[in-house]
Amino acid sequence: MKFRLFTICLIFLILTTHKKIKSQNRIENEVLNISVNGLVCDFCARSIEKLFSKKESVKSINVNLEDMIITINLKKGKNLNDNIIRQVINDSGYDVTEINRDK
Repeated sequence: MKFRLFTICLIFLILTTHKKIKSQNRIENEVLNISVNGLVCDFCARSIEKLFSKKESVKSINVNLEDMIITINLKKGKNLNDNIIRQVINDSGYDVTEINRDK
């Protein structure tokens, strides 16, 4: 009886630990959609792309001039602070109107 109870407890412990490890590995890449005023030309887009590409946490970046939206894909498990985003864009001469985060 003790052996059976021990076995059941051990199996339960293994299963619950496995779920925790599995959920920790499921951290997805975060996507930032940043609405910006003032982006009008290809040169503007390239300068923004160049600045954010230097950031360690940035996996890729796309600037949509028509919609004036910057999309930043972050590396797995990395983050980019909203204040840093605003500072980089404002220092480049553009105004951030909104930052949306998607996972």
